[in-house]
Amino acid sequence: MSAQLLDGKAMSDELRQEIAARVAALKAKGVVPGLAVILVGEDPASQIYVRNKGIACEQTGVYSRTIRMPAESTQQQLEDEIRRLNADKRIHGILVQLPLPAHLDESAALAAVAPEKDVDGFHMINAGRLMNGQPGVTPCTPKGAMEMIRRTGADLRGKHAVVVGRSNIVGKPMAMLLLQADCTVTVCHSKTRNLADFTRDADILVAAAGRARFITADMVKPGAIVIDVGINRVDGKVVGDVDFDVVKEVAGWITPVPGGVGRMTITMLLKNTLEAAERAGC
Repeated sequence: MSAQLLDGKAMSDELRQEIAARVAALKAKGVVPGLAVILVGEDPASQIYVRNKGIACEQTGVYSRTIRMPAESTQQQLEDEIRRLNADKRIHGILVQLPLPAHLDESAALAAVAPEKDVDGFHMINAGRLMNGQPGVTPCTPKGAMEMIRRTGADLRGKHAVVVGRSNIVGKPMAMLLLQADCTVTVCHSKTRNLADFTRDADILVAAAGRARFITADMVKPGAIVIDVGINRVDGKVVGDVDFDVVKEVAGWITPVPGGVGRMTITMLLKNTLEAAERAGC
């Protein structure tokens, strides 16, 4: 029997309706949630992503501002723009679109964002709060993936969760969220030996390795929840890290690519911006 599909579009549409209602309630109190996106250069994928964020903001009533800077902008110019947005009371969330041009220091740019406006959850203070189980801003992709896992209705306590990938953006925060849900968590990566021995034991398998169709059917435990975070382009098509067509015959639940976690990522960005505005409006 094929796995049940975790439809990111349907979940996202439902969540965006809830977000729009909360935005309307906040506006009635005189607070309009505001998101600013800084885009440096002309990276085509980044431009598409930023445009989609703008559309999502419009759909939910969030004020959106895009600051476009030339690729040759200096580190000083970028950080000056961030500081201006830190001081702007109309802006509750600041997102520095990655990747930045090679000559710019991403870590320094992210550190310049005020922690309370860091709606990507990448600031060291927010990362530390997540590590310590304290309230803070959670990175959007892991937050969206966790929402999808919860919507399976599975009791996560004591389940073995395996995360394939250890990036600061997805792998590590995903592991922290699963730990907070009382899972037993294993983090695998490019140096892990006998990877399939770990993945075959996973009740929850999160693939975030950045390798197209890397997770095959023989690597998946029957009935497992499989969350595919990967976005890879193969022969003009977007595919995930999971070989979807074969793994769906083994898994209990599975996310598609596209139409899975990616859609939820932008929705969680909206939610993080809304929550930042709610905190500021208290």
